[in-house]
Parts: sequence; structure tokens; C-alpha cells
Amino acid sequence: MDQPPRIGRYSLVRRVGAGGFATVWLARDEQLDAEVAVKILSDNWIEDDDVRRRFLAEGRFLRKVDSLYVVGVHDIGEADDGRPFMVLTYADGGTLADRIKAGPLEIAEVVRIITQVGRGLKHLHARGVLHRDVKPANVLFHTDPAGDRAMLSDLGLGKSLAEVSRITMPGGTPAYVAPEQVRGERLDHRADLYSLGAVAYAAFTGQPPYGVASLSAVMQIETPPPSMATLREEISDAIDVVVRRALEPDRDKRWLDLDSFLNALRDAHTTGEIPPGLVPAAEMPTPATPSADVDQATALASANQSTVAAPPKRSARGRVLAALLAVLLAAAGGYGGYQLVLTRPVQVEYNKLAVEVPRDWSQKAERADGPALLVSTSTADWDKSTDVDGVYLGVTSGSSLPSTTTPPPGCSAVQGETQTIDDRQAVLFRYPCPSGHTVFERFIQLRDGKLLQVQVRDDNPEHRQSVLDSASYAP
Repeated sequence: MDQPPRIGRYSLVRRVGAGGFATVWLARDEQLDAEVAVKILSDNWIEDDDVRRRFLAEGRFLRKVDSLYVVGVHDIGEADDGRPFMVLTYADGGTLADRIKAGPLEIAEVVRIITQVGRGLKHLHARGVLHRDVKPANVLFHTDPAGDRAMLSDLGLGKSLAEVSRITMPGGTPAYVAPEQVRGERLDHRADLYSLGAVAYAAFTGQPPYGVASLSAVMQIETPPPSMATLREEISDAIDVVVRRALEPDRDKRWLDLDSFLNALRDAHTTGEIPPGLVPAAEMPTPATPSADVDQATALASANQSTVAAPPKRSARGRVLAALLAVLLAAAGGYGGYQLVLTRPVQVEYNKLAVEVPRDWSQKAERADGPALLVSTSTADWDKSTDVDGVYLGVTSGSSLPSTTTPPPGCSAVQGETQTIDDRQAVLFRYPCPSGHTVFERFIQLRDGKLLQVQVRDDNPEHRQSVLDSASYAP
């Protein structure tokens, strides 16, 4: 049937893409005077209830995630002909597949893109969803004043973690799908990690890691792909081994989680050195089985201890964390326990300062004068870039709240918003930053002419607000 010129309040401008089940149009939201993307179920599937269900399920999955790095769903409806549609963030910068075809990408640009896609996956996983079809065509770019931003799209194969804890039907794109997904095994976050590694390989080299054209061929993969340096000379050995570990066919030999992969990729790029402790997981020491008197509460309490490790000691720290996670898995009951451990906030305390943070913020720095506390994914990079998740708490002298502040490096100065926090006067500054982060900084008036300063950097709005609100000082 012919495409109507409009659907509801959205006037269709031109078709920008089409797949097996849906067509995507550039459209204009006439009420908001804004460009959007409208994804419409293809007319030949209108009578297929299962396809309609999957189409709407994708919209529900996307609505669960509020992330800069996942395409947002703004509206869902039904056209006059009965076809369901959803209104999405318009990606005006094309796809990663387009950029790979156009020619070699700069190494730093690939690291930035993979980091942003990885953050999108982290946010999906935190909401209980696996993507299952991460590939260059599903990485879109949206431009804003700070530059372009990579976003994950197309959750047509997305599954909730509850569903993938059971045997699932094979699916995915052969060049980028994890072998265990093709075999229909029970899946976890490592399936998306593998696909992200495959996307990184393609972005660095211009071609996918394996020349496979069918799902059956994926099942024959037994070793990591050839070195990327054989395809592109300027790729360092450090980056090569980091990416290829993500592509281990045996998921137990891959990176432990997305943060491990992304942090190692960043370190390999910035230092040019192979990250310490880069060994297959199978070579890590096997932790002892926890004794009967070690219960789950005790294990979780142990996991709440934040640590600071100098780079040369990172390999030992990584082995300790891997061993601890295995203990927690045994105590908490498999993958469900893993989800509990990674998503449950950690209470960090120091010198009367306290804050609850995501568990992957595993480094902290303390300063007695003030006092002050920094908890982050990388304390060493906190002063270099706002593209690092974390929180800083400090007590400073001040008889009144500041009206202006010095924003973090590269961020824009803004006016503060007056607030009341537990009957105390406060001011909040929201700094837009080139990295895509929105940095929150709050000052709370304390007794005795002091201020509590709290600065939070996180591209996940929910995490950012919860960390900010949890910060406290009890003199």
C-alpha cells in the first residue's frame, strides 16, 4: 500500500531506511517543530500477531532505558491502516556501517565510538535487557552542540535477562554474533560483549573479524580472529590483544564484563602498553569454594570495600576481583546473583562523608584535610576529562552558597538552581560538557560556616541523580 504523507501529528519527509520488518522515515513533529524518526511496521506483516508483538516489545525495551547512548522512544501509536509505529530519536549522522565503508577511521575515534556503544549496552543490561544484535548498522550517530554521539538502535532481537536465562532460539548477524548465541545456549552479558568486540574489530580494520556468511559457519569458530595489525599497521599490539580477547569463542576466556573491556581499551590507547594482567580467564587462579559459614550478606559486605590500585598492581587486583565475583556467584545463585552484585549500590564512607555509588566505580581517593573523597571508575583520569564516571565529595569553608562556580574542564558555565535539601539551603549546577556528560554539582549549606560540595559525573541520568541524592556528611 502507498505510504501516507503523515501519521498522526508527524509529517513524513523521506524514507531513510528499511529492514525485513519495518521502514524508517525522517519525519517532522509539527507540534514540537522537531525532526524525529518514525519506524513503521511493513504492511506485509500487519496480520502477523507475533511480528506485531515483537515490534511493540522493542518499543517497550527502549522505553526502559534512559541513556544518551541508546536511541530513545518518544511515542508509540497505530496508523490509520492499523500498522503500529514508534517515534525515535533521529540519527542525523548516519550509521557506523556507513563510516566504515567510507574509509579508515582514526584510532582515537574508534575508541570513542566503542566506549559510547559500550555505555549504551551497560545501560541496557542495567535495565535487564540484552541487545543480541550489536553490529555497525545498528550504531547510529546523533549530532548536538558538543559533537556527534553514538547510539545503539534496533532491539528487534532484544531479550530480557529473564528470558535469556532459558534456552533461546538462535539469532543475530553472522559476522558479529557470539557462538553461544548461535548454539541457542543460555545467554548472559558476554554475548553482547563479544558483539561489541566484533564491531570494534570492524571499525579498526574495515572488515569484520571472521569471513562468515551463515549462522552455521559461526559454530565452527574455535580461535580468536587474526591480528588486526595484519590488516592495519598503525594498530598497536596493546589494542589488538584487548579487542581479540573480547572475541574469544569460549566466553569464559573473554573479559569479565564491559567495564573491564572498555577500561583496558582506553588504557591500551592512551599508554600504548598491553594492560597488566591480560591473560585468559582460564589462567586465573580458581577461588576456593566458600565455607558454609560465609553467607550472602557477608560476601556482599566484603564486596562493598572500595579499593585503589596503582596501575602496576592492577593484574593482581583483577585476579582478586575475579575470585571474589566467583565467590559471590556461588553464594548468590548463578547469574541472578551476578546481576544482584553488579546493580546493587555500594555504600562508601570516609571521615564522616558517605555516598552510594554503582559497584563498578571501584577506585577511590581520600584526603584528610577538608575532608574530601573521590570515588570513580578511574581516579587518575578524573582531573583530565569529564568522560569518566564518578563522584567527588568535599567539605569547604563558606558562610553562603556560591552564585557562580568554575565548571569542570571544557564544560560550560551555568546559573545555579536554588534547592532545599533536608531543610538546608542548597544550589545545583548542571554543566553541559563536550564529552556528552551532564555534570551535576551541588553545594549544601552546613552548620559552622561550611559547605558540602558534591560533583557527580555519569551519562546515566538515573545513576547521576541517585548518587547525588545519597551524598551526606555527618559531623
